[in-house]
Amino acid sequence: MAELDVTIAVDANKRRGAYHPLWNWFGHDEPNYTYGADGKKLLKRLGELSPTPPHIRTHNLLTSGDGTPALKWGSTNAYSEDENGNPVYDWTIIDRIFDTYIETGTRPLIQVGFMPEALSDDEGPYQHSWTLESTYNTILTGWAVPPNDLTKWAGLVTAWAQHLVSRYGRETVGQWPWEIWNEPDGHYWKGTIPEFCAMYDAAANAIKQVLPEARVGGPHTCGGFNNEKAQTFLRAFLTHVVENNSPLDFIGFHAKGQPSVVDGHVRMGVRKQLKDIETNLAIINEFPTLKHLPVIIGESDPEGCAACSARVHPQNAYRNGPLYGAYVVESMLRTYELAARAGLHIEGAVTWAFCFEDQPYFDGFRDLATNGIDKPVLNAFRMLGKLGGDWLEAASSHGRPLDDILEGGVTGAPDVNAVATRDDDGVTVLVWNYHDDDLPDQGAARVTLNLTGLAGTTATLTRFQMDKTHSNSFAAWQAMGSPQELAGDAYEKLDAAGQLETVEARACEIVDGGLSTTFDLPRQGVAAVRMELE
Repeated sequence: MAELDVTIAVDANKRRGAYHPLWNWFGHDEPNYTYGADGKKLLKRLGELSPTPPHIRTHNLLTSGDGTPALKWGSTNAYSEDENGNPVYDWTIIDRIFDTYIETGTRPLIQVGFMPEALSDDEGPYQHSWTLESTYNTILTGWAVPPNDLTKWAGLVTAWAQHLVSRYGRETVGQWPWEIWNEPDGHYWKGTIPEFCAMYDAAANAIKQVLPEARVGGPHTCGGFNNEKAQTFLRAFLTHVVENNSPLDFIGFHAKGQPSVVDGHVRMGVRKQLKDIETNLAIINEFPTLKHLPVIIGESDPEGCAACSARVHPQNAYRNGPLYGAYVVESMLRTYELAARAGLHIEGAVTWAFCFEDQPYFDGFRDLATNGIDKPVLNAFRMLGKLGGDWLEAASSHGRPLDDILEGGVTGAPDVNAVATRDDDGVTVLVWNYHDDDLPDQGAARVTLNLTGLAGTTATLTRFQMDKTHSNSFAAWQAMGSPQELAGDAYEKLDAAGQLETVEARACEIVDGGLSTTFDLPRQGVAAVRMELE
């Protein structure tokens, strides 16, 4: 039985500006998963989320190696040197990755990194040997250093840009943004800030020489809230850009939440993620000449390690069920609010989740699909993909103010909230019931949605929903007995359970420009109500 009676009001005549899908960006550490069977299947499904093609960001595009993937690792062997120290370029693996983007209707956010072995003078091992039990800093090995030759580094980036233009065409490649490196304030850079800026300038200028129209950005620092090192690095980089007129077409940083285990259950930390965003936007606003630039949050996630399993880190147990999807909706839609408050444009917020090949079903990784089976979180993105057109004014009787969440998270009353958009054919209302505490049998809501400002006499109403019993492959897998061997009809049944479920479809009468509908939404549930207007 519902514990909360929630009223949501949407005025279809009150438009609040154009909507854009900042959530439609995804990424992962392991580039060689891109062209695997599961990777291609997932990319095709990401390409179907929205009329806007998604951007895909991946690490290790310049890392040396034979292309064998591992957790938090990948390689392309794009650069090596002959016995005389002359550059040798090999685009074979990179072509497989980028060909897959073209094939699946997705677009890269091209990451320039990491350092090829021939350009690394690090005395330690080049490839890390990270495992699920390892501490995070063990990944910091020979790929994370400044180039031993800036001229060769710039030459590599020039050759790469030229190759992409030759293979895919200037018009296509000119639409792909480029970023330089990843989290240089953390576990991805052994050099100094000045060395990073020199490396950045060499790469950015090389790209611009080949593609003057290309958009280049950085520095993709990690965190910001209560993180003095990240704040110092971002300020120093932006100061360098202003003082040296370095190429910069967008500003990148990362934001991470902080889940924990409290009284035997997972408690999410959405406040931390939102405070990271708020902190970094405030730093950007310290640089008036850069405020016109868009922002790309290169990773925006509940915590910081996609390849860490919930088996080892129990605070990550949110990943398999609907809580992950509800959290994504909460954090993404609050990100729009933070951008508006700061007066800055956030172009994209990357969800750092993809798929992991050759791992057990539902093994607690932060991924969108497991062995080709879509997780519930992917259905949250499918519902976000139903938004379009212009924002509408929407208000919920149980929506939490942004300032309350920035102060204490969602640990008191739940956030039962809504946004709405209107396009040429109708209205979409996205409703969510989120709480940081993973206690799904508490806080169910009875939602009454009232729409006004509608023309015509009838509408077709369709409701989609993801919660503990709908659009939930994890629940279906558990009902099967949690098998690790699936084939034939069993696999097809589970694959179908991973798709977005239509829970209601009917004709509605519009009376005096309005209509109402009522439905139940459990805690950690998300619903999309679509009204096609006639």
